[in-house]
Amino acid sequence: MLDIGYALSNRFPDPPQTDYRRADTHALRHDLFCGDVYLADTEADRELSTAWGWVPVLDFAWALCDIVEQLDRDPMGSRAARPQRAELDFTESTDRMLFERRFGWVDITSDWSPAEEPPLSFSHAELRREARDFLHDLLADLTDLHEDLAENPAIWTLQARFPRVP
Repeated sequence: MLDIGYALSNRFPDPPQTDYRRADTHALRHDLFCGDVYLADTEADRELSTAWGWVPVLDFAWALCDIVEQLDRDPMGSRAARPQRAELDFTESTDRMLFERRFGWVDITSDWSPAEEPPLSFSHAELRREARDFLHDLLADLTDLHEDLAENPAIWTLQARFPRVP
């Protein structure tokens, strides 16, 4: 089972004068809500995580939802034998999280993982559902911390673009 989580950093707090209601997409994706993220296979007791403290957590959730959709562009869908690849790069470093879908399964690895470690592997449907749940749960947490964020039009658009999957 896939578990996606995060922890906000105390070392990189948001600027106190931030107007979350009017923060633009660039600020929301790159300048605010820094911390660390992880993807875990709870059955195998393995995870892929950052430990840098500066990862823009909302950007990670947003990009992960984008990547899941990008991996679903082949008209053959889960029957596609040809691998479909995507990567999530971390702006402040050269590190990347790598995704490869073949048939209905997505393998996830990273540049910082030991080469001998096998990738995490999840069904595409599970990855889509969990990525969207993570995004919505994160937005709920962030709006609990910063009520004005709930009034930001970019957040409304994001929630509409990636609704929860039943």
